[in-house]
Amino acid sequence: MKNSTSIAIGGFDGMHIGHQHLFSALGEHGTIVVIETGYANLTPKQERENFTKHHVLYLELDDIRQMSGEEFIVFLKEKFPKLNKIVVGYDFHFGKNRKYSFDDLRTMFDGDVEVIDEVTLDGDSIHSHKIRAKLQIGDTKGANAFLGHNYTIRGNTVKGQGIGKKELVATINIEARNFLTPKEGVYATLTRIDDEEHYHPSVSFVGHRETTDGSFAIESHILDGEVTCSDCASISFVSFIRENKKFDSLDELKKAIKKDISIASRELKFLAL
Repeated sequence: MKNSTSIAIGGFDGMHIGHQHLFSALGEHGTIVVIETGYANLTPKQERENFTKHHVLYLELDDIRQMSGEEFIVFLKEKFPKLNKIVVGYDFHFGKNRKYSFDDLRTMFDGDVEVIDEVTLDGDSIHSHKIRAKLQIGDTKGANAFLGHNYTIRGNTVKGQGIGKKELVATINIEARNFLTPKEGVYATLTRIDDEEHYHPSVSFVGHRETTDGSFAIESHILDGEVTCSDCASISFVSFIRENKKFDSLDELKKAIKKDISIASRELKFLAL
């Protein structure tokens, strides 16, 4: 990073298509500077690195929030001795109490400052909070359109109820800490097992097991054959199938799952995995 000549600064939760516009202005020797606020839950922590080829530097907001504008520029120059370009969004603010804007940045920094205008899709401005809102109402496709990729959560495998493989279908169960969980329900998904390169077509459940023990679960059933998952899995959400609901019996639940599998299979049929 000492050789970086350009940086993009922001929170960058989601690494959505608006953020990608900033990154495209970096050039070959660019670094993404992430300001960690503690609220990132679309791409928490190092998850952002899955959606860029650039180096990423993480700064804790509490470590820099009391700096004046001038102190912040000095700080950046110490981190990046060859810095000659800073890329920010139109709504970027910095310094104590967010006092300074990109206009101040242009005055204080002796290099190039490129400001990326608001990015829209179908007339709607793209922001991380809008993506969160879409996921929370089950608008998976709308969220994915804003992201520019499928919303994906990752977690370590955990033990399930033990009745899935015996009474229903075999599932991989994960605990996805730090991630925003989408609206409770059933989804057509793509699931990556451990360190495999490819994703398996799958149908996934997020929510409380209303028909059985009532506990919260994130479960994924692989559609192209049973697989063994030893450590962790990633679930990539493609589309919302149905709401979570309580069934009168395991037999009724099994029938619903069979229908879910059929819908997910059709939805995922033409996707390149």
